[in-house]
Amino acid sequence: MLGRKNTAGALAVSDPRGGRLNRFWKYLRRYWFLYLLVLPGLIFMIVFNYGPMYGIQLAFKDYKPALGIWGSPWAGLEHFQTMVNDPDFWRALKNTLIYNVEYLVISTVFTIFLALMLNELRLKKVKSVVQTTVYLPYFLSWVIMAGLVQVLLEYPASSGDVGGVINQIITAMGFEPINFMARPDLFRGIVIVAALIKNTGYGTIVYLASMASINPTLYEAARVDGANRWQLLTKITIPAIMPTIVIMLILNVSGLFSANFDQFYNLYNNYVLSTGDVLATYIYRISLGGGTEFELSTAVNLVSQLLGLILVVITNKAANRVDVMGIF
Repeated sequence: MLGRKNTAGALAVSDPRGGRLNRFWKYLRRYWFLYLLVLPGLIFMIVFNYGPMYGIQLAFKDYKPALGIWGSPWAGLEHFQTMVNDPDFWRALKNTLIYNVEYLVISTVFTIFLALMLNELRLKKVKSVVQTTVYLPYFLSWVIMAGLVQVLLEYPASSGDVGGVINQIITAMGFEPINFMARPDLFRGIVIVAALIKNTGYGTIVYLASMASINPTLYEAARVDGANRWQLLTKITIPAIMPTIVIMLILNVSGLFSANFDQFYNLYNNYVLSTGDVLATYIYRISLGGGTEFELSTAVNLVSQLLGLILVVITNKAANRVDVMGIF
């Protein structure tokens, strides 16, 4: 009897997949209504996220519209070679990386700082007003945001024109107006500031929600021990929200090799292509914005997404190594 039990136990240990599968079906039968709620989202993801991945093969084909994607002949790595030899690609890649790294650093620090300051406010009415004011721009589309930016920074079109608000202030101070939207050296800063105004509210709400989950008794015990507000901030608040910071960082790192198309397309022009042309606008220009190189645009997009995936995995592993839970 003991021998049989030991044998059965050994088989169970050696085949953990069978046990996991049985537990899965057990939970599925018990909580089928919960899994049913997941079904619409799963179907949506399969149809609209995984379905279009059928077109990835364009990167390896010489696309002929008459033959369709499936019937077009294979071209191997020809389009990837074209991509590597195209100087516009390297310019767009450099601009994308510089912008995303600068924005990631500035937005992370600024968002955490703003959330910490809002968390320290004791007047609830003031706190609510500030939160709402900061969060409202997040709901504006980039078309509206770009219009507001251009109105603020408008350059006088003629001698009788006063230009935008910023140039009116500059002129009133006795200086010459500046054509902000035609200055490549200023364009990246303009885009970063516009993105901060639009997106900071979302990150602030996430961090404030994380701070709300901190046990108040920790603060009370620290005050009893004589801790001041700075010590409460550095010893309790920041360490408590560190997992949230890491998760937000990992999610943002995935976009280092991509950029918001709406954001750049609605703001840039031919004068600022040297610093304003990113991978998203480069892909648009060669495929839909006058070009027909669908294979090359697919190859560029595929490479950028794969690089983003690699960065997410590396960042997640680094987070796990320093004892901070990642996303998987």
